[in-house]
Amino acid sequence: MCANIEVMKHVHPNTHDYLPAAGHDAFLPFYDVLTKLLGVGRLHRELIEQARLSNGLAVLEIGCGTGNLSQAAKRSTPGLHVTGTDPDPRAIERARKKTTDITFETAYAQTLPYPTATFDRVLSALMIHHIPEQTRPDVLAEVFRVLKPGGGFHVVDFAGGHGHGHGSINPDAMTTLLEAAGFTVGPVRRTRTIAGQFAFYEAVR
Repeated sequence: MCANIEVMKHVHPNTHDYLPAAGHDAFLPFYDVLTKLLGVGRLHRELIEQARLSNGLAVLEIGCGTGNLSQAAKRSTPGLHVTGTDPDPRAIERARKKTTDITFETAYAQTLPYPTATFDRVLSALMIHHIPEQTRPDVLAEVFRVLKPGGGFHVVDFAGGHGHGHGSINPDAMTTLLEAAGFTVGPVRRTRTIAGQFAFYEAVR
């Protein structure tokens, strides 16, 4: 997700009960180009480095959109077992067309279709700020459930006013939510790009 895409959803309301990957179905063909122009790839690379991935690990991305972060993780460590989920079936269809080395499935982050303690890592990039505040505890509880003991939840999201002022997450509030879900949370790291200010979170089950 990105600041410009956030504006699109306000200009063109959706009829879905989820936010499409590009903010609106009509903008999906431009999603990858726009995120590249806004430097999202840099955030993905930093998140992957933070996650300390190694061959053989089972990795889940929630809110994967068209699968760019999942693909970057797989390229960085080819021996990973990567699964990407998103409630937007059109985005999942596009992700599946890019690669057959990753499992992409349509799923909501608050009701993940996986057994308890399935994954070593869960990744989330620029997605949680789109989730309604009342639903965020359910999402974090699900992430905690599907992680193996000692597994890590690695998040990057908007922090402070971004672009047009929609949907930022206060890092202290996010840390409180993660701790309430049962995670041990490390220091929050911040960075800035042309798209705004971001915070990186590392939370261990």
